[in-house]
Amino acid sequence: MEKLKEIRWHGRGGQGAWTASEILAKAAILEGKYIQSFPEFGPERMGAPVNSYTRISDKPINLHCSVYNPDAVAVLDPTLLKAVPVIQGLKEHGTLLVNTEATPTEIREQLDLKSGKVWTVPATKIAMKILGRPITNTAMVGAVAKATKIVSLESIKRAAKGRFPSSVAEKNIAIIEQAYEEAQTG
Repeated sequence: MEKLKEIRWHGRGGQGAWTASEILAKAAILEGKYIQSFPEFGPERMGAPVNSYTRISDKPINLHCSVYNPDAVAVLDPTLLKAVPVIQGLKEHGTLLVNTEATPTEIREQLDLKSGKVWTVPATKIAMKILGRPITNTAMVGAVAKATKIVSLESIKRAAKGRFPSSVAEKNIAIIEQAYEEAQTG
């Protein structure tokens, strides 16, 4: 990677958008990269829209602000597509990843997105099947790994293993792997 890559995560309070950002960042550290990972929220209640950010680079990062022009945007909750301007500032050839059972073409049309890449993954369905709860953050990390190639799938799995207790880690690794496989672009 020659330059800084920035990812903006959109979720709702309690969905784990910041945890997703942290797992991606820890995977990058495992690969010897420089990172920043931080949330942006105030006194929001559970369920309110929140953002978190990940920066990854081969060189030290000297920026200390929110991500305004991300290379990729990951949306953990598809209801945010109508509630928040999730594609605002997305680079012209950027990547949008959405937790949805809709096709990438349907999402592109819904948002009137003229350029860039659109990826979709049924993260909620995967999480419910494996975890029994609609927690989509690790599924979205798996999809981000596939869509952006910023870090390897193996590094993501190692970071998840370090983040969760062993029984929870194994389920989340299964979620990551399945989301990686099922993420699709169009």
